[in-house]
Amino acid sequence: MASCQHSALRQDAEAVFAVAERRETYDTLHDTVSDIGRLRARLGLSHSAHWQGDVANDFSLPPDHAIARHDELVDRVSHAVSLYNRWRRLRGPWLLIAVFVAGAGIGIALGLALCLGLLPM
Repeated sequence: MASCQHSALRQDAEAVFAVAERRETYDTLHDTVSDIGRLRARLGLSHSAHWQGDVANDFSLPPDHAIARHDELVDRVSHAVSLYNRWRRLRGPWLLIAVFVAGAGIGIALGLALCLGLLPM
């Protein structure tokens, strides 16, 4: 505050920061406005035609290239669907092979049991 050149602004800042209750309110509002600025930047609104110049530049941030939660959700669902489709495509042949191997195994086991006399004929 001491380095502020504008006397009215400095007086207003001293009035706000001198009282702890006002300081907490200021910090809460500052966090909210900063969150809105980050949200605008992530949505690409900070650099649109209506937000150019000094009109709304106080809390405008450059885009941070963080992936939006919606895009992250779409990526996860797409990955899950591709895995499911791959499993479904491969399930048919592998199911047939598994049934054949199980049948052959049971047949061999019964044949051996009959040959060894473990099962009555």
